[in-house]
Amino acid sequence: MVRRPDSAWSAGNAPCSDEEGPERARPDPLAFEWASAELPPTWPDPLRWWRPRDFLRLLRPVLGWRSPVELPAGLPGRERIPRYLQQEFHGLPSGYYSRRFTRGYARCFDTTMLDTLRRGRERIAHTLRSATSALDLGSGDGKLAAALVRHGVPDVWALDPSPYLLQIGAQAHSRVRFVHGVAERLPFADGRFDAIGVSFLFHELPPRYADEAIRECARALRPGGRLVLCEPSPEQLAPRSFWRMVQQHGWRGLYFWSLSHLVFEPFIAGWHERRYDEWLATAGLTLVADEIVFPLRFFVCAKPGA
Repeated sequence: MVRRPDSAWSAGNAPCSDEEGPERARPDPLAFEWASAELPPTWPDPLRWWRPRDFLRLLRPVLGWRSPVELPAGLPGRERIPRYLQQEFHGLPSGYYSRRFTRGYARCFDTTMLDTLRRGRERIAHTLRSATSALDLGSGDGKLAAALVRHGVPDVWALDPSPYLLQIGAQAHSRVRFVHGVAERLPFADGRFDAIGVSFLFHELPPRYADEAIRECARALRPGGRLVLCEPSPEQLAPRSFWRMVQQHGWRGLYFWSLSHLVFEPFIAGWHERRYDEWLATAGLTLVADEIVFPLRFFVCAKPGA
């Protein structure tokens, strides 16, 4: 059954009532045809770089003159998108909420990361290849979910709060089921997944929401399940790290140092200050491995049990 966007959100994301039963009995979210959905345009969509007035308006968030994101009327789940997500992350006009600029972001992000994130997603998928069901959390356009499919995981879901990114992913990856939602309120039953993969999500969450999200990951994992996180390495943001980056990594060190200091990431400092083993333990997860592969950092976590 396919529902309208607002109905699909309500069915998949609202808390269970007493009549619906406990959290563990929650059914999977209902299917919604993101690939063919009519999503409303946002203010950057009609603008063009070659028009001087448009160019200046589009350049404002890049230069640090950011404004709160204006979510258009009629956007699926608009009223449930948290305020912390309504920012112009990475200097994107309207953040992750635009027909045209979100598509450009999805197309160019791997190039901006010099292909390191593509290799990072392959590493996550390889680690989780034995799973029978997996979730790509904070999926964006679903590239990690697609990698999980390629590595043989038969049941793959992807969750993201941006309908525009979900649409791009659904159009490109038909074997993945895409769901609109947020990491701190997963619309899945207890123990639903063998594995959860996360690529560049937790450093974009305020600490309180990151705490809620990691607890939700633990809840949605079955005992014995695994969670793999890929996040930015802390090296490029360390104090007085400039020359060390150049000495250790050459021009790539200079590039990623510059990128980390120029791109708008409002919560990244709080992420790097965490004591990860203690943070995971409070959610009932065990840190199995923690490895920096510049410019990325990988965490492999396990939920104790069978």
